[in-house]
Amino acid sequence: MESDVRVAQLPVGEGPERLDRALARTWPDLSRSRLQGLIREGGVQLDGAEIRDASARVSGGQTVAVTVPPARPATPEGEARALAVVYEDDDLIVIDKPPGLVVHPAPGHDSGTLVNALIAHCGASLSGIGGVRRPGIVHRLDKDTSGLLVVAKNDAAHIGLSLQFADHGRTGRLERAYLALVWGVPEPRAGTIDAALARSERNREKIAVVRPEKGRHAVTHYRTESVLGTGEPVGLVRCRLETGRTHQIRVHLAHRGHPLLGDATYGTGFRTKAARLDAPARAALDALGRQALHAAVLGFVHPLSNEFLRFESPLPPDLAGLVAALGAEAGPTARRV
Repeated sequence: MESDVRVAQLPVGEGPERLDRALARTWPDLSRSRLQGLIREGGVQLDGAEIRDASARVSGGQTVAVTVPPARPATPEGEARALAVVYEDDDLIVIDKPPGLVVHPAPGHDSGTLVNALIAHCGASLSGIGGVRRPGIVHRLDKDTSGLLVVAKNDAAHIGLSLQFADHGRTGRLERAYLALVWGVPEPRAGTIDAALARSERNREKIAVVRPEKGRHAVTHYRTESVLGTGEPVGLVRCRLETGRTHQIRVHLAHRGHPLLGDATYGTGFRTKAARLDAPARAALDALGRQALHAAVLGFVHPLSNEFLRFESPLPPDLAGLVAALGAEAGPTARRV
């Protein structure tokens, strides 16, 4: 397959704007993230000169050319692995991801990932437009976060889903809700955390709350579902994302003084609280080995049929066991609702 070369003249009268925004407006079938990748790879020319800065200002009358290479086949090897498939059709697949499963190959995780399993499961249909090492992936969950995740099986679905996730549901019906177990009980019991996030200057592997001008806008809506625990109170909190930043829920709740149980990155200062739990809860927490976070609800508009799909996933066995040890019960199997 040959590359698709597109040429257009930006409309005269349009004020200066970012290059990636101008391209997305000119070719709406290409997602902004896809265009940013093409810019970085040298696939965009402005008035005949290659440009690799997505934030460069462009004006009406300038000529832009974009070279779109054909979707590349996935290079990771397919690996047979049992997947908890909640829904599947010709265009997409919804997975209930277990904890401990890395979503896509990365340094230190070249195999054994969800992508490896999806390549074996979906075969040649898997979209390659998300990148060679991330075919079909439009959003991700941390390795130790369990729950619902949708993957595109072709390029048309990938573009449609990517647009919804890039918009974070502001103008559409994207819905994402998580269940978290946190130390203490947030006050007020329900509210909104609006705090910008960026890489920590002290530890580049961590995310930190920063001043708005120094980070990316991040908003989490939360509601305390119940209070558990006997020796030390634990809140079961439902979080709804308005934005989707790296480690957003974990950092926002820790910033409020209520880090997630089992979070070795953002909850290290709360280890002594575990000693105040009764013996069954303490044993269940010791066995958890991860942050207590689960992607419980996922809803989106099917990118080809326009049908709204909504799925719910109950807490997996490790979190359900911890909740039971803390004094409550958790529900049935993952399903479309």
